[in-house]
Amino acid sequence: MREIVLDTETTGLDPLTGDRLVEIGCIELVNRVPTGKTFHGYFNPERDMPQSALQIHGLTIDFLKDQPLFARRAGELIEFLGDAQIVAHNAMFDLAFLNAELDRAGHPAVSRERMIDTLLLARRKHPGAANRLDDLCARYAIDNSRRTKHGALLDAELLAEVYVELTGARQAQLILSQAPPILAPGEIIAVRERPVPLPQRLTADALAAHREFIAGLGENAIWRDYVSLD
Repeated sequence: MREIVLDTETTGLDPLTGDRLVEIGCIELVNRVPTGKTFHGYFNPERDMPQSALQIHGLTIDFLKDQPLFARRAGELIEFLGDAQIVAHNAMFDLAFLNAELDRAGHPAVSRERMIDTLLLARRKHPGAANRLDDLCARYAIDNSRRTKHGALLDAELLAEVYVELTGARQAQLILSQAPPILAPGEIIAVRERPVPLPQRLTADALAAHREFIAGLGENAIWRDYVSLD
């Protein structure tokens, strides 16, 4: 299963009022594991940068004016996205800006059915809690110390880790055996005994039913090594 974790930076909040996309970062996941393949680009927005946006991502017009227009790299981005599901935090925000730029460049829009919104996933899993990206990184002990400013590729990398946690794809290692401790010569392990044994929780009827079940498993049932049927 191939998925793309995506983040954008923009000049503002609404592409319908002239705000533009200035950065995009994408991380490829296959079966919820990063493959190392990424897409990243800065774009000339052909307009000014409001101070409110500059304070968030730190991308100045002096820097962006030398970057390509979105249309020049649109084909490369479309090829990278392919037909994968797209994961984003507050996904409709990113989708609105992405589709506005695709439309401006003469390409078809990305369907909203392809979007997986980690903000909605987080709200379902942690109702009533703060679910910004920084909050989720703190909740799942993900190191976001490099995130002094918003940056699309770094934020996509962090979001990929958050997404794995939100979907339960990170499994703890299952250990079925444990190596015995190494003891020094003459050292013993102290075994503590309960001062009062725990009470029996199985009833006589339950034990009888269990023995009857084991008896029906046949002569070679492994349970016969542990339970007497007499």
